[in-house]
Amino acid sequence: MTDTVLDRFLRYVVVDTQSDPDSPAQPSTEKQKDLARILVAELQAIGLTDAHLDEHGYVYATLSSNSDKTVPVICFCSHMDTAPDFTGTGVKPQVVRNYAGGDIRLPADPQQVIRVAENPALRDQIGNDIVTSDGTTLLGADDKAGIAEIMTAMQVLIGNPDIRHGTIKVLFTPDEEIGRGVDKVDIEKLGARFAYTMDGETAGHVEDESFSADGVEIAIQGVAIHPGFAKDKMENAIKIAGEIVAALPKNLSPEATEGREGFIHPTDIKGSMKKAQISLIVRDFVEEGLADKEALLEDIVKGVMQAYPGSSYSFAVRQQYRNMKAILDRHPEISDNAVEAIRRAGMTPVRGSIRGGTDGSRLSFMGLPCANIFAGGHAFHSPLEWVSRQDMEKAVATIVELARIWEERA
Repeated sequence: MTDTVLDRFLRYVVVDTQSDPDSPAQPSTEKQKDLARILVAELQAIGLTDAHLDEHGYVYATLSSNSDKTVPVICFCSHMDTAPDFTGTGVKPQVVRNYAGGDIRLPADPQQVIRVAENPALRDQIGNDIVTSDGTTLLGADDKAGIAEIMTAMQVLIGNPDIRHGTIKVLFTPDEEIGRGVDKVDIEKLGARFAYTMDGETAGHVEDESFSADGVEIAIQGVAIHPGFAKDKMENAIKIAGEIVAALPKNLSPEATEGREGFIHPTDIKGSMKKAQISLIVRDFVEEGLADKEALLEDIVKGVMQAYPGSSYSFAVRQQYRNMKAILDRHPEISDNAVEAIRRAGMTPVRGSIRGGTDGSRLSFMGLPCANIFAGGHAFHSPLEWVSRQDMEKAVATIVELARIWEERA
């Protein structure tokens, strides 16, 4: 197979792999396995004969070393699922060839416009080929761009045996978008020492720091009574939940923060007069910041509840992932090699932080230190998502150079 990274990407994005946060299954949706089976067949076709799909929805494969040296085993990882935020059913990718600049109006929904003012990275794409959705779905560059890049890089390495490399592991995961991406990864079976997720954004970027993240569930037990006889008796759980959400500090919201600022973000609210539940996520780069925000949040809940003496609440915090920097600082060669690979691939490296997390955040704390490298996509989780062919090609070159660098420096 000699498919280009664009060929692969266009093939993968039409497969619906949206994950479902309300499903207890693993993976959360069976349709993620549709792509997994395609990837296994393609990995085997290019020569990774051990490629397989396990019962939990993970794809594993191995590219054997062609070096005489003892080279650390590295892994490249991307996730197969797309976000529940916007539909991924019926994706119709569009390719804007030789982009001439300006806003991009999506053909199936003229109200959907990728505006340069909101996507300044487009200014660096003049003359490139831009891939978008038709405006009615998300595109799926997060993270099918990463998958296509890893697949193409493996094809390049197999086709060019003069490029010396150690053993390379490939891992494709389900359910990253709902926080379960590595719940059942078999680290021992994977057998890698270090790893890279191809799940970042702008070309040239490598990230060795992420948010630390918790989820918070607030359950409200109200006082239900017939509304005709509710005077001085009813305590409506829906209204109590609404007051709590309304009391959240506006300066600690995602839309009011940037850089290294954390936030408190309600993601779901549901209920009835008797019971209501609020789901929130809390993010910060340091654990003390998480604890402070969670204490503030519970103080808000307590303050609101004072006006409802007949009602009660519960407040549960669940750890989601932690800042991978704590682990990666112990292994500087992971990021240093990525920076050099990006430079060799013809870009100016930019080392930074993720205002989010990847599978790599959790893998790092599971014993597999893992940095995050750009995949080239932008405007994730929306119908305005886009990626350029040239940036995906740069990511392929970065993976190939990384394989070479680890072998050179062994």
